[in-house]
Amino acid sequence: MPTATVQDSAPEHHRLAKTNGARNGSIGPAWIPSQVEDVTLRRTTEFSFDSVEEVLTAFARGEPVVVMDDERRENEGDIIMSASQCSVEAMAWIIKHTSGYICISLPEERLNELEIPMMVPENQERHKTAYTITVDYKHGTTTGISAHDRSLTVRKLVDPTSTASDFSRPGHMVPLRAQNRGVLERRGHTETGVDLCALTNQPLGGVLCELVNDDALGTMARRDDCRSFADRWGLKMISVDMLVQYRIAIESGGTAIA
Repeated sequence: MPTATVQDSAPEHHRLAKTNGARNGSIGPAWIPSQVEDVTLRRTTEFSFDSVEEVLTAFARGEPVVVMDDERRENEGDIIMSASQCSVEAMAWIIKHTSGYICISLPEERLNELEIPMMVPENQERHKTAYTITVDYKHGTTTGISAHDRSLTVRKLVDPTSTASDFSRPGHMVPLRAQNRGVLERRGHTETGVDLCALTNQPLGGVLCELVNDDALGTMARRDDCRSFADRWGLKMISVDMLVQYRIAIESGGTAIA
């Protein structure tokens, strides 16, 4: 299984930068967004996902990945990356290319530790996405909405030294409660974010947001849109169902089909 330090096979356009520009709460070398030069985009008739193993290796290096939902469910693609490795530049890039409603999936145990309750007592959202009240990190932030402030907040949400008193409520980051058994219990992007962190030995917290098209209406990016976006930025892409099958295989003692 890949670890969080894997970077030997990083593509040239994904080499790690020396700093992330954060004034405090800084992290080590971080992924910096960079488009692939002269990329040949795949045609719709040639669509294919990457392997789960490729995604895990990239995710462990701190790269964002694209994850597609079931076409019969939300039929959306999310950018997901490890909260512990989310730099200011990465957060700014996510904000630019998504709906901007950035969430962070966290285990129930962590939310309880930080005393972050559910947003409403009765969840009526169609897919039962488990929204909690929103938060901001109190120290070294201003309004909470900037890329700097949101990246610092997500890193501190997975920092074991942070406590409940370090966060103000409400805020500008949206924690989501992941189900305890991950994608085996609920096939959502929320659970995928935590599972990817667990499978790559990183603090459990995935930053995620829905990809949108760069058009006048800001339409939601569908499968082929997401593939083109991933290719343009040199990102790996899988589906939630692929991760489900991968987990079933490795946890049953069989050979995972990557």
